[in-house]
Amino acid sequence: MGKRISINSIAKHLGISTTTVSFVLNGKAQEKRISEKLVKKVMDYVEEIDYKPNSLARSLRTGKSNIIGLIVEDISFPFFSSIAKEIEEKAYKNGYKIIYSSTENNTAKTKDLIDMYQDKHVDGYIIVPPEGVEEKINELCSSEKPVVILDRYLSDVQADHVVVNNYESVYNATQYLIDQGFKNIAFITLNSLQSQMIDRLSGYEQAIQDNGLIPIVKEIAQAESIERQKYISAFLQRKADSIEAILFSTNYLCVSGLRAMKDLHLDIPKNIAVVSFDDYELFEMYSPTITSIAQPIESISENAINLLLARLKKKEADTDKIKQKIVLSTTFIVRESTSQ
Repeated sequence: MGKRISINSIAKHLGISTTTVSFVLNGKAQEKRISEKLVKKVMDYVEEIDYKPNSLARSLRTGKSNIIGLIVEDISFPFFSSIAKEIEEKAYKNGYKIIYSSTENNTAKTKDLIDMYQDKHVDGYIIVPPEGVEEKINELCSSEKPVVILDRYLSDVQADHVVVNNYESVYNATQYLIDQGFKNIAFITLNSLQSQMIDRLSGYEQAIQDNGLIPIVKEIAQAESIERQKYISAFLQRKADSIEAILFSTNYLCVSGLRAMKDLHLDIPKNIAVVSFDDYELFEMYSPTITSIAQPIESISENAINLLLARLKKKEADTDKIKQKIVLSTTFIVRESTSQ
């Protein structure tokens, strides 16, 4: 049909009030004591004409869009795509749909995405934020739109957070390598001020210091995969003879590192042992298999969506106004890449 059907035209055709039609279509027929016969009459006609409500108009009318905005760093990264899948499934079961976008760690793009989601009247937000968006997110919180921050912590933002114990995880992984007899251990990470990256670097540096060793840190700028591989390759060419083990702060840095080591004909673990923060299904199939710090994807996703759904219920109790910071534990998975 060329012309959008309105609630008014449905009501006129059926000879009933627009309010009655609205109650039926919004699932409030029983609450408003509308007869089953009338409900059937409305729903049969709606199905006959293939009526599709204007979601924006409905959100303006009801104050709810039943849509959640999910903003992540890069939806193509295995970690974020897995989380998005889990969140989408749980949200759908609770009557919500997810729209998601990637920030690419770009502050301006993130602000534009939040503006776009505001225009779409989304009910709540789950955000993996880059640096510099604290004020924008605080504006969302002030507008009483529930926000859950994921993966990293923003100390100046009054929102719920779900993170993992980044510092402890990397400290323990570094200590494991030391206990295995490795002394010259490098840490390859991003040149970033994001809290999770700072905590991972701090965990490595503290373990190295506690054992009287010398830190070997390579920070890499945000770049495309090919560029990351070039940076790591150049670092390895300078340091390969003196490095016994490498701990990568993300799985995509590890993937770039594995490609660089293969091109340089470095044998793992004979020449260099490898540990990755963030597990990846390909690490189980790689030869040799890669030791990893696995984040609890299901638990991260479940806590994030449960927090948001609880906020969306708009409980008035004072305890509901207290923002939560949930810190989850990782799992250290020992595989062949760290065997002596």
